[in-house]
Amino acid sequence: MSVFDPPPADGPTKALLYCRVSTKRQAEEGHGLDGQEHRCRQYAAAKGYSVEAVFPDDVSGGGDFLKRPGMVALLAYLDAQPDERYVVIFDDLKRYARDTEFHLKLRREMAARGATRECLNFNFEDSPEGKFFETIAAAQGELERAQNGRQVTQKMRARVESGYWCLGRVPGYRYEPGQDGDKVLVPDEPLASIIKEAFEGYASGRFQSTAEVKRFLESFPITHRNRNGEVSWQTMKDILRRPIYAGYLSVPRWNINLKRGRHEAIITFEVWKRVQDKLAGRSHPYAVVRPDMNADFPLRGFVSCASCNEPMTAAWSKGRSKHYPYYVCYQRGCERRGKSIRRDVIETDFEKILSDLSPSPLLLKIARAMFRDRWEAEGKIAEERKHQLKDEIRAIDGKINKLVDRIVASDNDRVIQAYENQIRELDHRKIMLTEKVDNPGVVSKTFDESFRTAWTFLSNPWKLWTSDSLEHKRLVLRLAFTGPLAYAKNEGFRTASIAEPLRVLGLFGHGDSEMVGAAGIEPATPTMST
Repeated sequence: MSVFDPPPADGPTKALLYCRVSTKRQAEEGHGLDGQEHRCRQYAAAKGYSVEAVFPDDVSGGGDFLKRPGMVALLAYLDAQPDERYVVIFDDLKRYARDTEFHLKLRREMAARGATRECLNFNFEDSPEGKFFETIAAAQGELERAQNGRQVTQKMRARVESGYWCLGRVPGYRYEPGQDGDKVLVPDEPLASIIKEAFEGYASGRFQSTAEVKRFLESFPITHRNRNGEVSWQTMKDILRRPIYAGYLSVPRWNINLKRGRHEAIITFEVWKRVQDKLAGRSHPYAVVRPDMNADFPLRGFVSCASCNEPMTAAWSKGRSKHYPYYVCYQRGCERRGKSIRRDVIETDFEKILSDLSPSPLLLKIARAMFRDRWEAEGKIAEERKHQLKDEIRAIDGKINKLVDRIVASDNDRVIQAYENQIRELDHRKIMLTEKVDNPGVVSKTFDESFRTAWTFLSNPWKLWTSDSLEHKRLVLRLAFTGPLAYAKNEGFRTASIAEPLRVLGLFGHGDSEMVGAAGIEPATPTMST
């Protein structure tokens, strides 16, 4: 019987069409689902079937049909109408299932629902021979899928091993045609610069936590967001973990680890390594930033209770007519537990501390001259540093070779793993040193351009604090103090631990301070007569 012969008189007259493409791109381009549906409708019309519903899929779902929304909906449709007899039509056996196990399972599922199957290029027969040939056809489809997958994997792996990324989109980069016609990664501005700032800010301590990095990324409308309009935690952490931004490719399942890429890096490997250390908990900042910290309470998590030395929390308290901001300690057992302090009282006292940190103009001028001398000296010793770095790289190569020899000679898995970890760390160190050889500390910016923000802070921390930027406020806290500040109600802040640069520069920064006399602190030594 031909596949276009009319159905038996007692057979089904209602048809359900199933169409599937492997990618969303095929569905959007219109040459997959629409073409299949058109051919299936022609087939149904020739057979005298009335098409009741169409179930499309634009994902492969691997071999498991339960991962395909269209097929799941089709089975649910059959379940909802158990008294109806349907014929399910698809244009190619490969659209049905490309995995032998799931093909047979799907055949049983449809048979259990009383549905028959018809295909434009395959004739199903309910006989031992027919089932045998169907199984062979399904196995052939699975073999083709596996072979195609292997070929694609081999080509992609070879591409990555050649230094080119080809495994999907990378935030901050876009694909452009290269010299060989294949697509290559190039920085996608301004997102590339935003991600660079996120990396460098987190590595340097400007962003104390991943929560701050997340808020920073969300402050720009061009970053990747989820349905809630937020940058997801997973997206943010995926970005921070990827060495591709430092110019290296890594695909662990292919045993490709830190392969030098041919694309332009937007951060240094050293910055990437410092970020990995922080993510792994190998770097311990003194102040933990709360994810819910906001501009309403910039001292939250930094000001501690003088009675118990635990960080104060902060919140808005509802009054008779409006809400009022307070800092309060909720530590159990603390004598000040639950006793709030108005925000303006604490922050006014804090601003007074900052205003007292301004160094004298003379000392600031001297410090500036010292830094400039050091800046110029660094440029002169750049070549000497370059030779030292090359010597250290050669020494690392020698250590790696010795460790490789030890791995070959060992049959203890734990020892081998320890040697491999040492080699990995040495590789990281070698990469960072190689970067410094290629760029031995010579910068293109002038001294004034490079230190503009630093001098603004050193000359007047209070001015930077009073800006509207929450990041500037957190930067002041990290640069001006070495630890949290304890606050006691009715007494104010206890002695603050001032950071060394401001402590030294501020020693003589006020009018009521005097320079130590010529005799110094110790009693003067009598002048010896001659």
